[in-house]
Amino acid sequence: MNLVLCDQSYSDSILAILNEAILNTTAIYDYRPRTPDMMAAWFDAKGKGNYPVIGALSDKGELMGFASYGTFRAWPGYKYSVEHSIYVAAPWRGQGIGSKLLQEVITSARSRNYHVLIGGIDSQNAASIRIHLRFGFKHAGTIRETGFKFGRWLDLEFYQLILETPAHPVDG
Repeated sequence: MNLVLCDQSYSDSILAILNEAILNTTAIYDYRPRTPDMMAAWFDAKGKGNYPVIGALSDKGELMGFASYGTFRAWPGYKYSVEHSIYVAAPWRGQGIGSKLLQEVITSARSRNYHVLIGGIDSQNAASIRIHLRFGFKHAGTIRETGFKFGRWLDLEFYQLILETPAHPVDG
């Protein structure tokens, strides 16, 4: 497996992974598949925010999963906090790809002087919760019945990892 920075040439593969998750899982609380235009806007926002899109490629060059992070909240005081997302294609789940992507997200966030990584995880996603705990994330709260999908209420749990960066944070 190789980890790469993804540009828009990976858009179709990322779209397929994301749409499968939308249609079949509670990893994302969305109902409708994304369109190519929505992906183009997503990549544009990642570029403008200088947020990486990290891909995990198989030895044959297939995109097995991807991860990224972005703005946690839009106010300036949150500038050292980011929320991340990790998606693994269905055929590749349970093979350690999510762990490798999470490690790279942590490394990237640290190198860019972020202080807090935040993951919002459906309370029933035991695999994602286990991975985050293994990497030192701590449970930071649960918002009960905050989502509704597949005919049921969903609880959203937040996990956070506090990094030692930046060395000299500043206001403004």
